[in-house]
Amino acid sequence: MKSERRSIIKKLFASVAGIAGIGAASKVQAESVPAVAAPATHEVGDVEMYQDVPLFSGHTKFNNMVFVAGKGAHFEGDITAHTKHVLDELEKELIKAGSSMEKVLKCSVFLHDLNDYKAMNEAYKGRFGSKPPCRTTVAVYGGVPGDSLVEIDCIAYI
Repeated sequence: MKSERRSIIKKLFASVAGIAGIGAASKVQAESVPAVAAPATHEVGDVEMYQDVPLFSGHTKFNNMVFVAGKGAHFEGDITAHTKHVLDELEKELIKAGSSMEKVLKCSVFLHDLNDYKAMNEAYKGRFGSKPPCRTTVAVYGGVPGDSLVEIDCIAYI
């Protein structure tokens, strides 16, 4: 009688587990795990040095992503000239990395003065094609390094 109850309980548990998909879920999970993950690729562009020690790269590629370091304009000029120069430098770096302005997903814009926001937007518009990237724009307390009126970095894909 006791073994009969155990048999009934086992059958009941098996049917409940089957309805809940416990057996199938564990089988699918085990089959969906790849045996060997593809190795990640990591490359860097031109490396800036400081006292003979690598400081940062102009860009870093990781698999199909490109991360471009902030570009500034280190010459006399207004926000329009600086923004155009910075965007040209970003474009050059993206091309070196095998990408383009149309493949930029995210930009960060750092302004020396928030009052330059409107003029920066005028120089910025249209540079990324018909589907511009998302963007964060902030005014930097103390200014952008190197006396640039604007610095921009970005993330793109290849």
